Amino acid sequence: MNAQTKTMTPSVSTPVTELEFGPTGVSDGVHGELSAAPAYGDLVKMPAGYVSPTHEHTEDYWAVVVSGVMVNKKPDSPDVPLPVGSYYFQKGGEPHVTKCISPNECLFFMSQDGKFDYHE
Repeated sequence: MNAQTKTMTPSVSTPVTELEFGPTGVSDGVHGELSAAPAYGDLVKMPAGYVSPTHEHTEDYWAVVVSGVMVNKKPDSPDVPLPVGSYYFQKGGEPHVTKCISPNECLFFMSQDGKFDYHE
């Protein structure tokens, strides 16, 4: 990498206790709202027991489970538990359901090229 391609953004290290999670406006109506903290992508907190309605996003996204056990699946397909360290890719425009099936909240890291949106 030469000097012309280096970013002018300073290096940063942020402990999880200092992340600022904010509302997303997305809720299952029972367990609470998803909240997100900006990173290279977003860290998303999902309440324990959360089950999304069938929905889709405009953009593709990539995700890694950081804590808890999640499920991300097509509607009517079987649940496949995604424990800590699991990876999933969600194709934009594809209907799916996302769940937190662990007794504690789920935290996942997601990255996508466009802005996060949510369409039921």
